[in-house]
Amino acid sequence: MRKIPLVLLAVLAALLTGCSGTESGGSGPGTTANQGAGTSPGAATGDAAGPTTTTGGDCDAAYLAQFSTREKLAQLLTVGVTGTDDALAVVRDHQVGGIFVGSWTDQSMLTDGGLEQVTAAAKTPLMVTTDEEGGRVSRLGNLIGTAPSARVTAQTMTPDEFYTATLDRARAMQNLGITADFAPDIDVSSQPDDSVIGDRSFSDDPAVVTEYADAYIRAMHEVGLGTVLKHFPGHGSSTGDSHLGAVQVPPLSELSGSDLVPFRELIDTGSAVMVGHLDVPGLTTPGVPASISPEVMKLLREGSGYGAAPFDGVIFTDDLSGMAAITERLSIEQAVEAALVAGADNALWISTDAVGQVLDQLEQAVAAGRLPMERVDASVLRMADYKRVPRTC
Repeated sequence: MRKIPLVLLAVLAALLTGCSGTESGGSGPGTTANQGAGTSPGAATGDAAGPTTTTGGDCDAAYLAQFSTREKLAQLLTVGVTGTDDALAVVRDHQVGGIFVGSWTDQSMLTDGGLEQVTAAAKTPLMVTTDEEGGRVSRLGNLIGTAPSARVTAQTMTPDEFYTATLDRARAMQNLGITADFAPDIDVSSQPDDSVIGDRSFSDDPAVVTEYADAYIRAMHEVGLGTVLKHFPGHGSSTGDSHLGAVQVPPLSELSGSDLVPFRELIDTGSAVMVGHLDVPGLTTPGVPASISPEVMKLLREGSGYGAAPFDGVIFTDDLSGMAAITERLSIEQAVEAALVAGADNALWISTDAVGQVLDQLEQAVAAGRLPMERVDASVLRMADYKRVPRTC
């Protein structure tokens, strides 16, 4: 077991003993679970494609009743897989809600029928995710072709041209079985190209970032893929790389006028949001990064703290197992629990290692009252709406 800094231990203790019910601004069972409910993934805003999700007390209760407590908790996990056998085992044995296709994944799973075996083992539709931003963050470039970085895109394409190009890539991703992409990166940054964000950002101008990200989201939703805005509340002016250690960004007062602008403008597009492992002066408790911070989740849910509409869609964490900003502080079991207790809906990490142990920990948290079942049920329903799982009763 890793040694945990005393300040973090104290904060976690307060979190785990002081939470009850859903977070302020969040939804409980029986409420519509997304600002864009019925539009993500699977539809352009205002032009739904695919099945319409039915929500309501009886329908929600019927949907939830099919899961044991452990299976509900598993619906709130997305894990990286190495290939068909690994994915099949974690879905069949644990019923995780999502899998992640990374650069280490044997991509024959997407082309030889393996993914169909995996999805057939899921009790409810499986979320199949990847990181396909273009540029240097491209997990599927060898299968669907390469694309320029966000920064080059904004310098060389109009938003309309980018929308058309994204349509083609989204169709190619959908044909492989991908259902959601952890993109677009809407960080506002002037960092050098090869820095942690750098050319992953469309621009250092929030308006440009918003315009190009909106084109990306519209194209992806038109084809039927989910999108994820990242990295809330803004990674573009960070002091370092959260893969390597703790990272601080400017105070919330400074983020509001720049980094948070694209989030404010795009929060009602039906996209999910990914929270980064960021220390934010004036918002997060020292030593407690945004991804496990109840203050950050509250800011996102309520919206008023940065002039946005309330957000009741899915909140993902950034990777909890491969980034030192988290792993130097917490074990994966502790990190997943802390994230869900803080208010995240879905915990992401990049392997199937420790899924059983994580679920053991989460069951203990529910039994002890640290993670209320109302919170779990609300997140399961948000995930169902994001995946466009039809509910009938």
